[in-house]
Amino acid sequence: MNFTIHPETPADHDAAAQVNRLAFGGEAEPRLVRALREGGYVRLSVVAELGGEVAGHVLFSRLPIETAGGTVEALALAPMAVHPAFQRRGVGTRLLTEALAACRRQGHRIVVVLGHPDFYPRFGFSAKLAEPLAGPFSGPAWMALELVPGALSGVVGRVVYPPPFEIVL
Repeated sequence: MNFTIHPETPADHDAAAQVNRLAFGGEAEPRLVRALREGGYVRLSVVAELGGEVAGHVLFSRLPIETAGGTVEALALAPMAVHPAFQRRGVGTRLLTEALAACRRQGHRIVVVLGHPDFYPRFGFSAKLAEPLAGPFSGPAWMALELVPGALSGVVGRVVYPPPFEIVL
């Protein structure tokens, strides 16, 4: 498949909402994305496009980690969606690979996700890395990724999801 990956533009908003709606089967994720945009929490939003149509979308928002020594900046990866017609065809893998590379280029150091334990570890996400991070989740689907090696070394604290996440938490 010949698709392109690029930063989301306002022209992509409706199509990205539709991809999230179809992938997740409801309105919670499109509402979350809209609220994150409106609240100024978005740090990166990327789409996969095929034949002029949005086939996938991933969004990263600010996710501070409160520690005894101060705040450590991180990103929340949520949501990530691929249109059902394009799932299991490499769209999500390439979308996430390129989006994580863009996060690194922007200087981000840590990403946290609640996601499928059989998908995210191939990108370096680890439940073990997320264990010291208190939040609303735990277990094998609660994972973290160091975009910079050692970025989570010694970090113990509580993640603080922005208010729009109350929609889905």
